[in-house]
Amino acid sequence: MKTKLILLLSGVLLSSGLVKAQTNVDCATKAALAYDDAKAKRYDQAYAPLMEVKEKCPTYSLATFQYLDRVLKDKMSKATDADKKALVQETIDLMNDRLKYFPAKTSAGEVQGDIAMLKYDNGIGTKKEQFEAFDAAFKADRESFTSAKALYAYFSLLVDLQDEGTKTLEDVFENYDQVISKVEEEENKMAEFLAPLLVKQDAGEELSAKEAQLVANSEINLKAYSTVKSSINGKLGQRADCDNLIPLYNKDFAERKTDVAWLKIASGRLSAKDCTEDPIFFKLSEALHTAEPSAKSALYLGQLADAKGNATQAMKYYNESAELETNPSDKSRVYMKLADNYKRKGSFGQARTYYNKALSAKPSAGRAYLQIADMIAKSANNCGATTFDKRAVYWLAADYASRAGRVDPSLSSVANQTVAAYKGRAPQKSDIFQAGKEGQSVRIGCWIGETVRVPSL
Repeated sequence: MKTKLILLLSGVLLSSGLVKAQTNVDCATKAALAYDDAKAKRYDQAYAPLMEVKEKCPTYSLATFQYLDRVLKDKMSKATDADKKALVQETIDLMNDRLKYFPAKTSAGEVQGDIAMLKYDNGIGTKKEQFEAFDAAFKADRESFTSAKALYAYFSLLVDLQDEGTKTLEDVFENYDQVISKVEEEENKMAEFLAPLLVKQDAGEELSAKEAQLVANSEINLKAYSTVKSSINGKLGQRADCDNLIPLYNKDFAERKTDVAWLKIASGRLSAKDCTEDPIFFKLSEALHTAEPSAKSALYLGQLADAKGNATQAMKYYNESAELETNPSDKSRVYMKLADNYKRKGSFGQARTYYNKALSAKPSAGRAYLQIADMIAKSANNCGATTFDKRAVYWLAADYASRAGRVDPSLSSVANQTVAAYKGRAPQKSDIFQAGKEGQSVRIGCWIGETVRVPSL
């Protein structure tokens, strides 16, 4: 009897193993055929076998989920509005299943963000529910929340909720600070990749295929972030105007003048919007500097000194602020103020030093390139030994102006016009031919101290 039981159990286990092995063989066969169909964009043929593989052998391969994602995107692009809701839910289920079976190869934050975007794009749920989905994704994995479109949707929904009375103006400002900070972080990453390649191009060096692709991708992404930043500021609209901010902070000042966190936020917003002439800004800045001297409070006192025409005192505070500041965008902003002050005084060499510091802190600070270009162009008559060399200065100015539009696409129109103007003043083809300097380098003296390459004819 015991022997029969052992044989029976062995048979059951063997049978189970054979079934499992057969299932795996079936999945491998179906997957191979389905993957081929998906690669060839025969999505209708690929759909059913891919779904079968996902259900029977969910851990077989990550490719199953990747190809199904393509298939469902194709189906959604062709579906009627009535059918889309079911497909959206199917896509959401697919994303969650991928996270479940391949957690090491799937970002939870990205999945949450993609699901939130699907709901937003397809009008699923209330605005409150859509916002909460984005909010959860952003807070779960801020690092991977990089979609320009998703960042705009996240902020836009909150503004709509504030218009409906379910969120406060302070909620909007807090979210704005977070979203804009994230956009600028991503802009800086792209610009940091791009900047040395632009210098290489301007020097006439040929980029490798990989570098050329990197330039193209960086410029596309920078344009997307520039557009979304503009849209976010447009959505914020008059809510952040001085006419709204000043009464808001005047109302709360007496009660919150010892609240350091509030003082930082209030003075920061007034400073960012240049609402620095109202007495409330002075009150906030002094209270903040008394409570907790910092980079920000030094900046605000510098702005106050600037507004009063005390340039020396302003420069002292700005330098103090720049040394203390740790946030790259804010450090760049302070260096820009220092550079602008030196430029106004005609100290172009010192101004360039600070514009370059601004760029080191924030590589996407395109205005710094435009200001350097302007100073170079204004120095053309003073920094060249011959007429040709003096006019050659404009090529260098054009190079700097060109970089401005490429690291910050919001400046592209102004940058392109500036480049055209400078190139119009530079030596033309006939001048280059007569001078016999095609492809040569021209050393530019005085404070500029750079070399520019004469274009080939």
